[in-house]
Amino acid sequence: MSWIYQGKEFDDKQIPDGAVGFVYIMSAIIDGKSFLYVGKKNFFANVKRPLGKKALAMSTDKRLKKYKRELKPDFMNYYSSNKILKDAHKSGVIIKREILRICYSQMELTYQETKHQFIYEVLEKQEFLNGNILGRFFRFK
Repeated sequence: MSWIYQGKEFDDKQIPDGAVGFVYIMSAIIDGKSFLYVGKKNFFANVKRPLGKKALAMSTDKRLKKYKRELKPDFMNYYSSNKILKDAHKSGVIIKREILRICYSQMELTYQETKHQFIYEVLEKQEFLNGNILGRFFRFK
């Protein structure tokens, strides 16, 4: 199942200019129980791509890097950092993935994730799989 944004399917061709990432909510029904998760995800990953033989041969300075960095869209196959949701996806459970807000800086992304986690009361409601907020606020025992 693909990402949903404002009621429509969303893919890597629809990323707004200047957008960094998004805040999402995922929902799944596992063993008859409904589970939710609120998190954030960057649109792009900064990956190292090795240079080819020709590019390396053209280089006269052997101290130069042997790779090139590039941004690669990496959110389409993302199914949360939560282990329960990842395992559920691998076992064939359908997970609904909805984008709540698109953000244009890392600071805004972190703020919006935190804001939505507090709005949804992810630490207080049992159906949420979030264990903490910012690594500072934890689920009650």
